[in-house]
Amino acid sequence: MPPENTKNLEQSLPDGQVVSRTWLKERGFSRPRVDYALRAGKLVALSRGIYRRPGPPLKWEHVVFSLNEMGYDVHVGGRSALELQGLAHYLPLGDTQRIRLYSTVKIPSWTRIFTDSFEFEIHNKKLFEELPKPGLITRPFGSWDWPIPFSTPELALLELLADVRDIADFLTADTFFESAVNLRPKLLVKLLTCCKQVKAKRLFLWFSDRHDHAWLKELETKSIDLGRGKRMLVKSGVFDAAYQITIPKQMVKEDENSLF
Repeated sequence: MPPENTKNLEQSLPDGQVVSRTWLKERGFSRPRVDYALRAGKLVALSRGIYRRPGPPLKWEHVVFSLNEMGYDVHVGGRSALELQGLAHYLPLGDTQRIRLYSTVKIPSWTRIFTDSFEFEIHNKKLFEELPKPGLITRPFGSWDWPIPFSTPELALLELLADVRDIADFLTADTFFESAVNLRPKLLVKLLTCCKQVKAKRLFLWFSDRHDHAWLKELETKSIDLGRGKRMLVKSGVFDAAYQITIPKQMVKEDENSLF
């Protein structure tokens, strides 16, 4: 293969971006050209059919950007979006950073190979028929200013609550709500109105009442459908009559509610 073809590869594939063989083929890189680039060390294989140019260590932002470029609609959400946007009192310790990715499409299995400096936790629950666009933002990354999709704090809190399963999850959510002093009421109403999961909506309003931030006074809740019936969220919890949910005993004053 002539040297200029390798140069074209370097021009077409930004440093750090991860691509598939299909992505390369669509841009004129045939199988022989890809195989030559691999033998020449101009391209490295991360997994079967997944490549990048050799260079600095791969970061999770490279992968998230690359997934979206390959057509996978995915964003950083939930706890990770809250932590990375400064709503955590502290960041988790450890050498491996866990990034929570949210998507309604199936994310390829090769994303599980990254376990050294970062790893992905995939969430596929569909909380909305169609996610309101204001619920997402992008943050620039790297010298190319690649746009990395993130949940806004308002959406991230709902995503976090959708996965509450036990007392530890309640305590984690409580910590984030304590820091959520600057939420936007209009966006909250839009998200809460469109959200399909009753549990997440009831929990959001319960935590909102618990922390009583200034934005709560402007939160119009009449249009929010909270469904019917009781929801037992934790065993041996305390029943909250207002939102028909069970709450861990240590988070509720005993004289405010009765046992479920």
